[in-house]
Amino acid sequence: MLSRTSSARQAVAAVARLARPQMRTFIAPTVSRRADFVQELYLKELKAYKPTPIKESDAVGQVATFNLPKPPKSPEEADLASSLKEYENMAVEVEGQEGADAAAPAAVVEDWLVEEEEEEEGAHH
Repeated sequence: MLSRTSSARQAVAAVARLARPQMRTFIAPTVSRRADFVQELYLKELKAYKPTPIKESDAVGQVATFNLPKPPKSPEEADLASSLKEYENMAVEVEGQEGADAAAPAAVVEDWLVEEEEEEEGAHH
């Protein structure tokens, strides 16, 4: 009977251990320790990374070579003297005059700024 009682106690203790919430042990890593492990692994790999050195020839196919544009030519640079002579010989055109009426006396020019006369202040009182 003693063996049955002890085996029953052992069975009850085993079931109670399974039913009880799991307690942390010093072996099982916590969530924060796992995050630290991942972070440490990432930092270790980041420090170990060595980028390939950049050479001058790496940009040959990727970048177009820069060429300075040609300076623009002045449109009438060569013909300045004749253009100036032509400008000096041109007839002066005045708006309102025709070529045939140039000999006739000029029309009276009206004053374009007309000021309104101010009434005296004493007249209103």
